[in-house]
Amino acid sequence: MKLSREFNFDAAHTLDHYPQGHPNTRVHGHSFRARITVEGQPDENGQIVDLERVGSLLDAARAQLDHSMLNDIKGLEKPTLENICLWLWGVLQQDLPQLCAVEVFRDSLGHSCLYQGSQHGH
Repeated sequence: MKLSREFNFDAAHTLDHYPQGHPNTRVHGHSFRARITVEGQPDENGQIVDLERVGSLLDAARAQLDHSMLNDIKGLEKPTLENICLWLWGVLQQDLPQLCAVEVFRDSLGHSCLYQGSQHGH
């Protein structure tokens, strides 16, 4: 069984690996949506995880991302969708061992990235 929860954040970034003059090299912002998914069997209460506890973990992650310059966050110096997924996985996985997927969306552009973890860590 899989259970997902989403949160939204707005943040700015710049991607300096593009050629000089490319719009992505300028500071710009996006509205992002993140979905985390946990997997497991329901416990005696009928839950895979306590959603209130998950909510607290996501609130803490969102607080670091929302209205920030992503490049300034440790581990997000190159804030691509892929790296945001990896960063969120790293922030959440220890406290949420049932975590099986992190997906980050830029809905306005029709972009998303899904990370389903690594069996050996990353």
